[in-house]
Amino acid sequence: MATALTRKDFVSDQEVRWCPGCGDYAILAQVQKVMPEFGIPRENIVFISGIGCSSRFPYYMNTYGFHTIHGRAPAIATGLKVTRPELDVWVVTGDGDGLSIGGNHLIHCLRRNVDLKILLFNNRIYGLTKGQYSPTSEVGKITKSTPAGSVDYPFNPITVALGAHASFVCRTVDVEQKHLGDMLKRAHAHRGASYIEILQNCNIFNDGAFNELSDKQIKADYQLVLEHGKPLIFGKNRNKGIRMNGQRAEVVELGNGITEKDLVVHDETNLALAFMLANFEPPLPTPIGVFYAVERPTFEEAVNKQLEEAKAKQGPGDLQSLLNRGDTWVVN
Repeated sequence: MATALTRKDFVSDQEVRWCPGCGDYAILAQVQKVMPEFGIPRENIVFISGIGCSSRFPYYMNTYGFHTIHGRAPAIATGLKVTRPELDVWVVTGDGDGLSIGGNHLIHCLRRNVDLKILLFNNRIYGLTKGQYSPTSEVGKITKSTPAGSVDYPFNPITVALGAHASFVCRTVDVEQKHLGDMLKRAHAHRGASYIEILQNCNIFNDGAFNELSDKQIKADYQLVLEHGKPLIFGKNRNKGIRMNGQRAEVVELGNGITEKDLVVHDETNLALAFMLANFEPPLPTPIGVFYAVERPTFEEAVNKQLEEAKAKQGPGDLQSLLNRGDTWVVN
């Protein structure tokens, strides 16, 4: 009988080299904490990353891993999952790596529904290359590459995933350790492309980007924690909610004739609702939790089914026969 694994079993012997205070530490700690709960041998687990601060992740996990090339982690992970579907494959990327040069690879991985767990660290900045603006930086962001302020309208990582019809989409915050752990478990249990946006602080180049969602004194009034089948309630005193006013969502205060029955009830299977929630902007709160979760066939299952059917019909392939078929030449 195999010995049960612990968090320590997933800690590698490599020195963790992120800036002191970086939100990546909290994410790494939570991933290492929940991995033993999945009951999967370490030799069947693979972490694949691209380029960026987040992409150092595979070095720090005592599992198999690839530190690949800029933006291409989803493509490499797809190849691995198709050829070795029994493996538990995780992709670690950032808002620069995943949504800039890697944007095309990411959306096609999501639309194909490859059974991967994709962690997108979003700190709204390029950290590894010293503080340039990223695809998620806000308009007017002053950085080393935009000294007069960015004129780019930012990507919304959640709507990107929903637009690609990802089958599981959620958001969490680096310092919300219990919530982050719950989202990792939900994503892992899902069969298909699981996409987790993790709002993460870069205390060197973009400190406090998500302060309203992480500050213990105020976060309850800015976070909207999504729970399937439950009304959209938030606030330090749990006295605020989301109600529809025609086609628009609005914040209302419970009491004076307004009850929970007047509020929107969250439904993880409702794509239109997920899009609406993903587009919340102040004065509406920022949703965290599962926006969308549905079951549909996975890419690797469909590909391998085709291969088996082809083998059954035509027999096993012969590479040498294929290479020597038709006209050939011998060059002396």
